[in-house]
Amino acid sequence: MYGNTSFGPQDEAVTLTPEQRKALRRDLSTVASGLREVLPGEFAIGSEITDAASGPQATIAVQPPVGSVVSANYTPEGDEEVRISDEERTDLVHGLAASAALQVKQAMGDGAVPAAQ
Repeated sequence: MYGNTSFGPQDEAVTLTPEQRKALRRDLSTVASGLREVLPGEFAIGSEITDAASGPQATIAVQPPVGSVVSANYTPEGDEEVRISDEERTDLVHGLAASAALQVKQAMGDGAVPAAQ
């Protein structure tokens, strides 16, 4: 079979200019700040920009006090502007915060005693 064979044109890896990398880092920082506003301090929040074989990849991740890490990735493509829009940043904050809270709920199970009623 031809599962690993590429017959189409080869996409050229995207490279970021220093200004684009700085803008992307600023967008990730805004998302991280938003997460810190809505999540308790026990949740660890981090972000990074890495250079993979296919080009740069931005990642924002949340480690809940219990449960698995949740993360979101962004990979710039082509000549598009390398920015995460305000709407996307808001969606990332809400989605990651909800996913992290769900991880805690699932890790605690049904046997957890509620802190308040």
